[in-house]
Amino acid sequence: MDEYLKKNFDMWNDWAPLHVESEFYDVEGFKKGRNTLDAIELEEVGDVTGKSLLHLQCHFGLDTLSWARLGGRVTGIDFSNKAIDIARSLSKELGIEADFICSGVYDLRNNLDGKFDIVYTSAGVLCWLPDLKQWAEIISHFLKPGGFFYILESHPFSHVFDDSENITELKVEHSYFHSPEPTKWEIEGSYAGVQTDRQYISYEWTHSMGEIINSLISSGLRIEFLHEFPVLFFKWFPFMEEDDEEGWWRLPGDKLPLTFSIKATKAES
Repeated sequence: MDEYLKKNFDMWNDWAPLHVESEFYDVEGFKKGRNTLDAIELEEVGDVTGKSLLHLQCHFGLDTLSWARLGGRVTGIDFSNKAIDIARSLSKELGIEADFICSGVYDLRNNLDGKFDIVYTSAGVLCWLPDLKQWAEIISHFLKPGGFFYILESHPFSHVFDDSENITELKVEHSYFHSPEPTKWEIEGSYAGVQTDRQYISYEWTHSMGEIINSLISSGLRIEFLHEFPVLFFKWFPFMEEDDEEGWWRLPGDKLPLTFSIKATKAES
């Protein structure tokens, strides 16, 4: 593991047990039956009853287990051993059948056998991957012929803007285009509202929409759709407004894409 990924691993391993206790993840609500999947992905993925589903970068497994509750035969993978331990514990406690494997995305061929009807990922995962070409090849490798990949993720265009806590308007601050060298961030606490005394160093990579789509195409997948939405699953900018009915966050006027989804299929033969 190189230094960039090692720093990210240390941060996510530290976050996992903290996130379980956070209000953001509401694990107690999940134990009482709350489904963590949102309306967009539920509609676009469709019925998973009896289908095998591989969830990449699953953290501690709430979305994975939500798909299992809907009838999917699920496998979740994450590089954080602490997150996977928690996911396995929740699966056992709640009696929800699921497999969880500790593995980085790029190492998955060494740690998992089999093919899946669906490969799924969502919500803040691409920025942790330095190489999308290899990512897409892993997705294609684990898909059955006729199976599909689905992602719901923050829109790369929205990443160009300054997201400092005191800004009052959109201001271009970051490059839209990918660089092999990641952006270094110093973080206190976590996005889940957890406060700690520890300061973390993380490294993130930018990926344009063209890079995302072309990596999937180059791996042999066929793009079925690309959808864009003016809503986001968390409050990225301080002047965003929450949609009380759906729980999404919006910018005034809904003028920019904040989230996208892609479905891509593998050929039958």
